[in-house]
Formats: sequence, C-alpha cells, structure tokens
Amino acid sequence: MTRIALDPFVADLDGESARLRAAGPLAEVELPGGVHCYAVTHHAEARQLLTDSRIVKDINVWNAWQRGEIPMDWPLIGLANPGRSMLTVDGADHRRLRTLVAQALTVKRVERLRAGIEALTTASLDRLAALPKGEQVDLKAEFAYPLPMNVISELMGVDSTDHPRLKELFEKFFSTQTPPEEVPQMMADLGALFAKIVDGKRENPGDDLTSALIAASENGDQLTDEEIVNTLQLIIAAGHETTISLIVNAVVALQTHPEQRKQVLSGEVPWENVIEETLRWNTPTSHVLIRFATEDVEVGDKVLPKGEALIVSFGALGRDEAQHGPTAGDFDITRSPNRHIAFGHGPHVCPGAALSRLEAGVALPALYERFPELELAVPASELRNKPIVTQNDLHDLPVELG
Repeated sequence: MTRIALDPFVADLDGESARLRAAGPLAEVELPGGVHCYAVTHHAEARQLLTDSRIVKDINVWNAWQRGEIPMDWPLIGLANPGRSMLTVDGADHRRLRTLVAQALTVKRVERLRAGIEALTTASLDRLAALPKGEQVDLKAEFAYPLPMNVISELMGVDSTDHPRLKELFEKFFSTQTPPEEVPQMMADLGALFAKIVDGKRENPGDDLTSALIAASENGDQLTDEEIVNTLQLIIAAGHETTISLIVNAVVALQTHPEQRKQVLSGEVPWENVIEETLRWNTPTSHVLIRFATEDVEVGDKVLPKGEALIVSFGALGRDEAQHGPTAGDFDITRSPNRHIAFGHGPHVCPGAALSRLEAGVALPALYERFPELELAVPASELRNKPIVTQNDLHDLPVELG
C-alpha cells in the first residue's frame, strides 16, 4: 500500500482528496510530523467504520502510543489526545458525557436561538455597511468569525473578553506549523483558560451549558472537573470553527457558480440546498483525528491492523462517486438526494450540527440580501488555505461588497 503524505501547508486539498479516494477505501497516510496512520476515504466504508465497536477512541489502544513514538510536542497532539471528554471515550462513558450536551443542542432548543442569531447577524452586517464604499473587506474576519464565536460563547457562558486569547490559542492548536517547543505551553494555556472559565461559573452560575454541566456534576452525574473543562474546550473549538468554514466555503462556491447564485437569490432553490451541498462538496472538516482498531478490521479488500490509528477523510469521501454519482466533483445546489455525512455518523456524530446549519441558514441569506452585488476581491485560485490538516479553512476571504 503506497503511503500518502498529507501536506502540512494544504496547498491543494482537492488534489490530495482525489489521491486519497483513488488509493481505495482505506489509504495509508502520513500525518505532518511523520506520524503513520490509515484513512477511510469512501462514503460507505466510513459509515461502516463509524459504527463499528472495534474502532474506539481510547488512545492506549494505539501501538505507536504504547511504544512511546508519539512525542508530546507533536503539533497535532491536542487533537490526538485532547483529554477526557465525550470525544475520547466510548460506550456508557460516552453516553454519560454526551447526554447533557445533546439535550442542550436538540433541533427544538437550537431553534429558540434564532432570534439572537438574527440580531448578531444584523449587527455584523450593519458594521460592514458602515465601512467606506469600495473598501476591500475580509469577510471571514469581519462576518464569518464573529457570528459563530459569539453564539457558542453565549451558549457556553464564555465572556467576549476571552475571545482574543481564545483566537490566538486556537490558531496554534489547529495549525501544523506551531513550533514543537511551543506546543506544551499552548496546551497548558488552553487548559488554564478553560479551567478559569469553569471556576468562574462555579462561583457565579448562569443560564448556560457550562453552568449546567457543573450543576450536573454536583447532583450526582459524576462529571469530573477534567471532563467539564475538556467538554467546554471541545464545544467552543468545534462550535465555531466548523461554522466559520461553512459560511466562507458557501460564499466562495456561490461566487464561482454565478448561475446557481442566481437560482438561490431568486428563490428558485432554497438556501438549505446551498448549505447541504457546501457541506458535501467543500466540507468544513477535511480530516478527523483519530480512532484506533482493537482488532484487525476488513475494509474493502484491505485490512486496518489491530492497534493502528484511523482518521476519517471527510474531504475525500464527500466527493465519492459511488455515493454521489458521476457528478460528485461538481457543485450542484439542485442535487437530490444529497446524503452526506459531513457532521459524522454513528455515536460520535456532531451534536452541534443543527446549530451550525441554523447559523449558516440565517447568515448567508441575510448577507446576500444586504449585499447582492458582493464579489470576490481576488480570483478564487488565489485564495489560500491555512496550514491545518483537520479544517478546510482559508486564511482570509477578501471581498468587495458592492
């Protein structure tokens, strides 16, 4: 099996995803830093493995970890071993940790946030409208970032004064270019910041999910301080990064497909179609780290060996022709059916999927209603990916609002 090295600079994500698909449903890959693992790259096999009880989250199953081959200053250590939370456990422990979060993020409860999301969106658009006419704007920094960060912070009870420090630390957390000597301190700083937030909520609880987690631990649900801190960090990280990319990627897709942009702006095609096709075609999450095989597992005509690590390459399987037909590589908002798994599948499916869809469903039509003549300020070919192998994330999105 030929090993495919994932590019730490993410210079050509589409090309890399095509090579992974061509390698078969199970590809042997090398993560930045020289760490070996396997990737599932086809839709059907991904669904199978994401519900296979032989594939677990316990890092102690990983042979390379047991042999001491994974250094603590590996740039991706925070994603491979983020501490105990619903992301890193299975079975009863996973259900126990996930239940409170899932209850807070049901479709009905998320829908109650709509008015607040609409108000935040309007405020962001007002700020954009107040800029001097003709000025180039970074739509990611000025619109796509503030909305989900403010929404998830309000949900979790995180003060906006912590946003600059969170942004700085998460930039390092996700980047493959963080110098190894800075990784341990970055991880410690993130842990300390979230521990401070939890301590503050313990002293002054509010109507937020962090306070609810603390109350549950005090009422016999047996959540440890580590589990509460790590759950908070997980939800804040996942709750804003995915939505930023979804909004940015949808704008780029519409701007580079003007006929389809006309269809949605005229009301011929609903915005829901734009969101689902963006999730499939240019998924916010390119690779998810990391699961481990407790025994040999057959994947197509190959075998994921016992004790080896597995990543899920969502960027590759989103354009799998076996699932989406011969036009899988095309952006098509009229695609039907459009059964993707951009938010995962099985027990670890993202509990924040409904919230992300709602935020994009509010933000995108409001943006185009306010600025129907919006244009990219540079050719799409000149847009640059950030050096993050897990997130499909642009450095910036320069636009002219018109």
